[in-house]
Amino acid sequence: METRIFVDADACPVKEEIIRVGQRHKLPVIMVSNQWMRLPHDPLITMEVVSGGLDKADDWIVEHISAQDVAITADIPLAARCLEKGAKAIGPAGKPFDDETIGMALSMRELNAHLRDTGDIAGNNPSFQKKDRSRFLNTLENTLQAIKRQR
Repeated sequence: METRIFVDADACPVKEEIIRVGQRHKLPVIMVSNQWMRLPHDPLITMEVVSGGLDKADDWIVEHISAQDVAITADIPLAARCLEKGAKAIGPAGKPFDDETIGMALSMRELNAHLRDTGDIAGNNPSFQKKDRSRFLNTLENTLQAIKRQR
C-alpha cells in the first residue's frame, strides 16, 4: 500500500506546501476538515468533509490512517493517536512527533492549558514564521524519504 498524507486541514497553514510535496512524490493527499475548501483539481488530492463535533475530523483521520502514512496536525492528542497506529506525525511548524517526544508534548499541552485556565499565561500561540514553513518542508521531505527507504 502506498503512503498517504492526511492533513488536519481546518487551521493548517501549510496546505499549499503539502499539496506540492504530495504532487512531486505522486502521493495521495487527504485534506480532512469540518468545512469544504477549494483545492486544486488533481486526482491525488481529495477533500473529506466531516460533520459533527470538534473531534470528528480527528476521529476520521485515526480511523483511516495506517502505519505507512503521515499525519500533518498541530493537534497533539491527534498526533499521539496516529503514532499509536504506527503512522508518522508532523506539526505544521516542522516539529516531528515520535514515541519519544509525544509524552512530553502531551504533558506540556496539559500544563499550558492549566496555566491559561488560571490566568498565569495568555492563550496566544507564537505566530507562524517563514522559518517554520521551511522547517516543515524539510521535515516532511525527510520523513517521506525515510518511509521510502524502509520499503
